[in-house]
Amino acid sequence: METREIQKLIDFIAQSGLDEVNIETTDLKIKVKRYGSAPAASPTSIPAAVTVAPTTAPPVPTTAVTHSAQTEPTTSADSSSNLITIKSPMIGTFYRASSPDTPAFVSIGDEIKPGKVVCVVEAMKLFNEIESEISGKIVKVLVENATPVEFDQPLFIVEPA
Repeated sequence: METREIQKLIDFIAQSGLDEVNIETTDLKIKVKRYGSAPAASPTSIPAAVTVAPTTAPPVPTTAVTHSAQTEPTTSADSSSNLITIKSPMIGTFYRASSPDTPAFVSIGDEIKPGKVVCVVEAMKLFNEIESEISGKIVKVLVENATPVEFDQPLFIVEPA
């Protein structure tokens, strides 16, 4: 398993609300444990410890994990001005609209308010609507439509209202 795949798995588990997950295959053993008692839908990132070790044990069947979408992006103040960055709350594919034939959720110059859907991030075949936590005006869209995004990657720059 590659590092990128492990990171995607960790982020998926962090979004799921589970406190501990153990996965064993013929090639590796992964144990992910969440620290603290943060609620499952918390918009802050939750640190996770990961142990990866080769093993010769037979594969253990894994159960499916349901995914509860984190619907609010994290924001951080830009140090050079009063602009705020809306960041991706997960790894996935960024989409500006709900389908190719519909208009983008937001464009440069659009006014947004808390709860307004600004984009969709598809992760593991689940389409997660990302909502704004702030009021303001979209100044810049930092990601092209249908491109992969990383956890905490800046998506939009907003001038607060």
